[in-house]
Amino acid sequence: MNKLRKDIDEAFRCYYKPLCLYTMHYLHDIDLAEDVVQDCFAELWERMNTKKVSSVRSYLYMMVKNRCLDTLKKDNLIDTNTSPSDLADIIPDEEAEERSLIEARLWTAIDTLPEKCREVFLLSKRDGLKYKEIADKLNISAKTVENQVAKAIKILKEGAIKIYTFFFG
Repeated sequence: MNKLRKDIDEAFRCYYKPLCLYTMHYLHDIDLAEDVVQDCFAELWERMNTKKVSSVRSYLYMMVKNRCLDTLKKDNLIDTNTSPSDLADIIPDEEAEERSLIEARLWTAIDTLPEKCREVFLLSKRDGLKYKEIADKLNISAKTVENQVAKAIKILKEGAIKIYTFFFG
């Protein structure tokens, strides 16, 4: 039982954020996406108690995709006769999985930025606010906003270079 718990904890740490982002490609609702992914981890826990799962990653992505389709059908957002293969042209699985992993890495990197730098960066890049709007909102100068955004981009680029060098050195 201890090994099973360790395996589930490891899978959760590795795949929770990418699976939530993958789910967002289907559902476009973060709360619903998190619910789906959490339900799938609970189901994985139950299934791993009774049978061996050869590839936890593949199994989770398959479960999440099927649960997304069930949710969309239940909410009448897609035809109830739609099968997973019908969506292959709309959301190619491999592309969506790869994109979700890249997005998860990016968000992890953003989460490591200093607090004020992260806040300014997200207001600019995620929320699309202009430097003057951010400056007014945070009671700082537009130049400080510009410097914080530049600092964030520099940190993120340096992190990307380190990862690239590590893998392709």
